[in-house]
Amino acid sequence: MSESLTPALLPEERKRAILEQLSTEGRVFAADLCRNLRVSEDTIRRDLRDLDEAGLLRRVHGGALPRAQTTLAYSERTQVQQPAKQALAKVAADMVRPGQVLFIDGGTTTLEIARHLPRDLRATVITVSAPVAMALSEHTGIEVHLLGGRLHREAMTTVGAETVEAVRQVRADLCLLGVCSLHNEAGITTPHAEEAPIKRAMIQGSAETVAVVTADKLGTLSSFVVAPAERLATLVTEATAPESALAPFRKLKLRVVTA
Repeated sequence: MSESLTPALLPEERKRAILEQLSTEGRVFAADLCRNLRVSEDTIRRDLRDLDEAGLLRRVHGGALPRAQTTLAYSERTQVQQPAKQALAKVAADMVRPGQVLFIDGGTTTLEIARHLPRDLRATVITVSAPVAMALSEHTGIEVHLLGGRLHREAMTTVGAETVEAVRQVRADLCLLGVCSLHNEAGITTPHAEEAPIKRAMIQGSAETVAVVTADKLGTLSSFVVAPAERLATLVTEATAPESALAPFRKLKLRVVTA
């Protein structure tokens, strides 16, 4: 950001400058904003608080990160970015091997993965997603376990202590994880508190975890922490994702696969 910016900026102009820098750089630091905008820490703190409350960014210690997009209803999400999700699903489905025990998480992208699994595949799928279980109902070679619990209507998954305990009883070969937000420093996060311990238990109980993520979710942050990004083995995302968004995950030694 240019040093020519002066304290004469109106509050709305200042906030717009903060959002422009966040969009360009993927994060902002409060100290840099104070220096570049030539205002006090209290002023920047108020600006970041106002932008956070407006849902335009997510405040973190020392600055702010992009906020994950507002969650749509499940039925609406199934219609969003369908070509991209189908391309990602094909790549992820090809990673599954016969005879494996799989966790397939909830989400519209993981639903597409279930739909792309080979019809002759012999495997065992453990899932908290009723739509995933239904999609696999005609795959006669796949043994499907739909874990019980209370239905989370926004996510269309089962949640609660019963669900977490059931996940903990399984040792899976592969976890195909639904991800709401992924940041190299903040890790895997979700907007739903009750989903976090279930996703965490799936990761802990799997030999390998693959995150299948549309590019718009990279570098974003939601409210509830699941696990560090380093717990992933593979990141499958869109080929349109800029290298600047992928490089931080490559530095973490994740295998990055694009589709």
